[in-house]
Amino acid sequence: MFDHAYQNYMDHAYPADELMPLTCRGRVRGLEPSRGDVDDALGKFSLTLIDTLDTLVVLNKTVEFEAAVRRVLKDVKLDNDIVVSVFETNIRVLGGLLGGHSMAIMLKKRGERMLWYQDELLHMAKELGHRLLPAFNTSSGLPYPRVNLKHGVGGPESRTGTETDTCTACAGTIILEFAALSRFTGDPVFEVHARRALDFLWEKRQRNSNLVGTTINIHSGEWVRRDSGVGAGIDSYYEYLLKAYVLLGDDLFLQRFNIHYASIMKYISQPPLLLDVHIHKPLLPARTWMDSLLAFFPGLQVLKGDIRPAIETHEMLYQVTKKHNFLPEAFTTDFRVHWAQHPLRPEFAESTYFLYKATGDPYYLEVGRTVLDNLNRYARVPCGFAAMKDVRTGSHEDRMDSFFLAEMFKYLFLLFADTEDLPFDVEDYIFTTEAHLLPLSLSVAPSSAATLGNATSEGEVDDTNFDWTCPNTRLLFPDPAYPRNLRDPIRSAVDKSCPRPLPYREPGMGRAPLRAQDFMANNPEHLELLRRMGVSLIHLKDGRVQLVQHATQAVSAVAAEDGMRFMQEMMELSSQQQKEQLPPRAIQIVSHPYFGRVVLTAGPAQFGTDLSKSSTGVSHPYSGCSELTNGDFVQGRIALLQRGQCMFAEKARHIQRAGAIGGIVIDDNEGSSSDTAPLFQMAGDGRSTDDVHVPILFLFHKEGNILLRALKEYREVEVLLSDKARDRGEIQDLYTGFIFSTNNDSTNEMHELTLNLIMVLPHLLRSQGTLFCVPEIIILLDTHISHTVLKIAFFNPF
Repeated sequence: MFDHAYQNYMDHAYPADELMPLTCRGRVRGLEPSRGDVDDALGKFSLTLIDTLDTLVVLNKTVEFEAAVRRVLKDVKLDNDIVVSVFETNIRVLGGLLGGHSMAIMLKKRGERMLWYQDELLHMAKELGHRLLPAFNTSSGLPYPRVNLKHGVGGPESRTGTETDTCTACAGTIILEFAALSRFTGDPVFEVHARRALDFLWEKRQRNSNLVGTTINIHSGEWVRRDSGVGAGIDSYYEYLLKAYVLLGDDLFLQRFNIHYASIMKYISQPPLLLDVHIHKPLLPARTWMDSLLAFFPGLQVLKGDIRPAIETHEMLYQVTKKHNFLPEAFTTDFRVHWAQHPLRPEFAESTYFLYKATGDPYYLEVGRTVLDNLNRYARVPCGFAAMKDVRTGSHEDRMDSFFLAEMFKYLFLLFADTEDLPFDVEDYIFTTEAHLLPLSLSVAPSSAATLGNATSEGEVDDTNFDWTCPNTRLLFPDPAYPRNLRDPIRSAVDKSCPRPLPYREPGMGRAPLRAQDFMANNPEHLELLRRMGVSLIHLKDGRVQLVQHATQAVSAVAAEDGMRFMQEMMELSSQQQKEQLPPRAIQIVSHPYFGRVVLTAGPAQFGTDLSKSSTGVSHPYSGCSELTNGDFVQGRIALLQRGQCMFAEKARHIQRAGAIGGIVIDDNEGSSSDTAPLFQMAGDGRSTDDVHVPILFLFHKEGNILLRALKEYREVEVLLSDKARDRGEIQDLYTGFIFSTNNDSTNEMHELTLNLIMVLPHLLRSQGTLFCVPEIIILLDTHISHTVLKIAFFNPF
């Protein structure tokens, strides 16, 4: 798996910073559309190669490591006129250079490889350290979030230095790399600055709760965001306090960590959950969802020696992973998807490795197998591994972050490796937050602590109750069944989670003459009732309908009261629809040359056939807002509709009456995309939609155009519509079997419908007085086999 990812990066992307695995090319900042802050990790310094250096050694690829080091020394420049994230550049590039240096001197000392090496990577690391130092030129000592590698911070050429805020992790995840750099080089300046930033964050903690916020003003020290957790924005601050003690041997760091940890377990930890709270009111939850970055925390708890809550939280994360194949970027307290992306983050694999090291329980090998299998089944593409755009549908993003090679394969390999598989003893090293290896021998290297004045003065700290050693896990678990007894209740809790039903409403008098669930926006009688109740209806540009009530405009006080009840019912109905949000659906192009690699995220409908139970295929846009005149063509086929002019349910009824077996609605808002817009769920028209039984899906404009371009480029296209993307191996087998086999097995387990489409006869449509030509698609169904290939061919009648 590593070879597949690494070799594709080297073949298709190097010297670019990252690989774009769907388009098989490198991601070069400035040449690709901006992705916002995510791009701040890219500095035109071959990020993925540097981030991967020590992984090569862990995986016994010392020949490739030596070649990679030579490439870095020859090709990489660190003086580019580019603005980068201080945090990301520190952990990925500086950490990667130091990890590579650690491996190089280890191999050279053994006399096996790198005999020519003269600390060249360390010299590069020192140069980069000096290029990051201008960011620390603040009154507080907290670094600016970004720095220009060539021009520093603040000058007119730097294009940065105007920021006022940074995240706690961004300022507090410096000490390992900077202290290692100081101790490797003998120059204390780096460790001094890193300690100063940590000291300031410690001073600014909320003294009653002993928690820190998520975002802080780098000049005043005021907390900008006062929510506190162990996930995004704070995570590695806590990690580096404990690991700084392990690496550097300074009791100060352990004292601070233990005080924070006691507060985390008191306020944030609600086993197996870890929920954000307000630092000033720590008993008050700040949100009802968790982000995937907190998956590192069980591993940190293992390092701390607190194994029981580590087992519990890890098990919760594993059950969420099994539910969605990957950890969603964020998920709710009842384990539903909150943010559906998954950029192949390694934190869960990291915690799995540490728990296996602590317990020796083979259960964690099975967890690792699940992670490994899911990566191969759902993320592997011909040019590497692609991030998941939506874990619910299996759609991909053209992205393979450098941390995937730096961390994921390192932790998975170590999880399964026997001692003889490893080229060195990993117990002699500590892992940074990017899984780079720093030798513990640095703890006896010259320290700069003497230059820090009163930085080690902690008169208010009472550490009498702190443990200074970790418990022996063999004594902790005398009963082999103990970990399982912790896991079973959590597995049950996740499995049984489901949306709550609507509360029962007692029937009674005084109801509004119009019920919310009966309302139809295109019913004149209903609109008149709304007018009498003082309720006005506004059609929004995006197709939604907004209701507003003005009691003074009602025809009477009784009618105004009826209007209030109607609005309350409507809000409850809307709230319930949001609670019972349907997951997105998938449109997967499965024929050559795609073979399932293109997956389009489609919005579901609250009516019609449930595609999680059956699936179907596509046709070409038609408004669908009136009785269809080409009923003969639509009979027994699927219509592809254009959004607008009428309600979705009305479109569905029209194509159903014409005999269609399904439909897909393409958004008419140009430029709309599932990349930037939340999942769109097509609602009914206010009345019962039990009469609609054909399946309906929704595609944003961008995804709809992808499908139409595929139809235009390839004369024969097979697509699969379903609740989520199917395994590409199965698809390729199915596709190949249909094309070349005369014996089609009608008992195949996949039950999706596929369609033969032939595009013929341009159809003239009139839009605002302008005539334009749109090809009509005719759908021909082959029903004598269980899987009918969807074929689209273009015919030019002129």
